[in-house]
Amino acid sequence: MEFWDIYDVNRIKTGNIIKRGDNLDKNAYHLVVAVCVFNSDGEMLIQQRQHDKIGWPNKWDITAAGSATEGEHSSLAAGRELFEEIGLDIDFTDKRPVLTVNFSRGFSDYYCMEKDVALDDLVLQEEEVQDVRWATRETIHKMIENGEFIPYYKSLIDALFEMKNASGSFTKDYK
Repeated sequence: MEFWDIYDVNRIKTGNIIKRGDNLDKNAYHLVVAVCVFNSDGEMLIQQRQHDKIGWPNKWDITAAGSATEGEHSSLAAGRELFEEIGLDIDFTDKRPVLTVNFSRGFSDYYCMEKDVALDDLVLQEEEVQDVRWATRETIHKMIENGEFIPYYKSLIDALFEMKNASGSFTKDYK
């Protein structure tokens, strides 16, 4: 059984928790994290969700994602999700998300990193992940169009590819 911290609209914890699957009250939000791993060829590591997964079964998705559990902060949840889903152990202690997207029920923090990973070295979480592979931006766009990939906005996928080695909103530092 999984529990989530509840946040207010300003992303401040309210002190309340909710059990996964229960309905959030109006003006109550939860935290979701997503991790995108890119290789040195500029491809994103993507995963295929299990056929019996609630929400987007059999669809391809970004490297790893999920809800922060009770007591977790964003970077801790990112490291846990990445390890649980594909067995990749990365310390996110001093990392911040490159992007946060607000959605109707919460906040999604996106972390990007570059790491060359051998697919055979990954340990897939049997309950959630059935396959992994590397994909280019164009391949992911086509998969979205064909209904094979979770229907992210293509512009979000573009932003993640653009920000894989960056932080901030500018291509150059302010002087």
